[in-house]
Amino acid sequence: MKRCIIIGSGLGGLSTGVVLAREGFDVTILEQGTQIGGCLQCFERRGVKFETGMHFIGSALPGQTLHRLLRFLEIDDIALAALDSQAYDIIRLGDQEYRFPNGKEAFIAQMTNYFPHEAEGIRQYVECVERVAQASSLHTLDTSNANSAINTEYQLRSINEVIDSLITDPTLRDVLVGNQPLYAAQRDKTPFSTHAFIVDFYNQSSFRVVGGSDNIGNALIRKLEQYGGRVLTQQQVIKILSDDRGVKGITTADGSRYDADIVVSAIHPVPTLAMTDSPLIRPAFRKRMASLPNTIGIFSVYLDFKEGTMPYMNSNYYAYANGLSPWDSEHYSTEDWPRGYLYMHFCHEPRPRYARAGVILSYMRFEEMAPWLDTTVGHRGEAYESFKRNRAERLIDSVQQAFPEIRQAIRHYYTSTPLTYLNYTGTSKGSAYGIARDISLGMSSHVPQRTKLPGLYLTGQNINSHGILGVLVGTVVTCSDLLGTEYLYQQIIKASQ
Repeated sequence: MKRCIIIGSGLGGLSTGVVLAREGFDVTILEQGTQIGGCLQCFERRGVKFETGMHFIGSALPGQTLHRLLRFLEIDDIALAALDSQAYDIIRLGDQEYRFPNGKEAFIAQMTNYFPHEAEGIRQYVECVERVAQASSLHTLDTSNANSAINTEYQLRSINEVIDSLITDPTLRDVLVGNQPLYAAQRDKTPFSTHAFIVDFYNQSSFRVVGGSDNIGNALIRKLEQYGGRVLTQQQVIKILSDDRGVKGITTADGSRYDADIVVSAIHPVPTLAMTDSPLIRPAFRKRMASLPNTIGIFSVYLDFKEGTMPYMNSNYYAYANGLSPWDSEHYSTEDWPRGYLYMHFCHEPRPRYARAGVILSYMRFEEMAPWLDTTVGHRGEAYESFKRNRAERLIDSVQQAFPEIRQAIRHYYTSTPLTYLNYTGTSKGSAYGIARDISLGMSSHVPQRTKLPGLYLTGQNINSHGILGVLVGTVVTCSDLLGTEYLYQQIIKASQ
């Protein structure tokens, strides 16, 4: 029985732990905070529950990719509520709304109804998305259709380059990237493959987790414990121990030592590498990891609605100010913030008539947190509280333009900044989605699952991509290295039968 220490109890750490524990590894997950789950975490205020990161999921119908992965992890009993199949996403540009329906043909028909002069381009775009998504065996869990040439091509072409080559109408171009807060896309940088995977994922089917995304984390912990694994909180790993043959274990801030044959880090690679001084990790690799850009952070306003006042919205609502494109929303000024937002309701019961809680999200750069970098949670002073109130009020004002009733429906609201995100998830600089994909960096932006230090592995959003599918694909990549790719794929197929 190999002893495995996993650093971090987010989705990547928990799912990797379940797979390895089931295969006979002695798994211990160490979490530096008091609460497990990473972006699966929820919190309560005045009896109302709020999600912090995993707000909705896709491709969860029987036979679809996420459903197959959840069955493989043996947690396919999570209660889900389908989003509106005719408008799982709504994009608002100025005063005009555009609705995204589930399904390839339904999407083509709806977009063609909005833009009849772009009928051919719309079909070509949708077929391109489908072709790119199906070319990746990791995202389809099907090696028969894998196409490395297509994979490589669209990892090196930007979203806007590909869309502009297919679509001529500038408004339609903006509509098609209107949900980009899901992946913090940047013009001329983010690869089209990132866009294609996410669009395909949610267009197949879209759901919210009934009762909160922490249900997924709790289900994973139960499964982990069933196979003999454990999660220990308030255990901050500060050192990865090793010799010239590989890892030996870790030590924590309280002086505890855990011996291990394998260490899997589910946190950002930069702090992971800082925990080891092994010469087997070359300086050039450390420098490359440290130089990789991270995605922008998020400012969140969590809304507690008065009972029976806010009809439940079964869609995700993305809006951009008059005359502004979804592109370059991260390049806001103090005066024109927010340039756009994502507004959603939480699903507290299977078929809610009224929303109990919701959230508004908008980009926020970490540099705005500079005055409070040396402070701790709950002790950041009135200037910080004033800053958050000002931004919250401005964000609510923006949403009120599309939802005039929202202010009267709000009983309380709470806020978080990239600094909050840094404190509770450990994500570098409060980044929303970890390391940013940038076509200008080519393959140098790739984060490998295996390091040059034998026994030290990486998992989580940074080795593949963020979101529930991206992270679970990362789990498959890491576990394949430890268990064998063919064996693991056979286990996934078997679980789906």
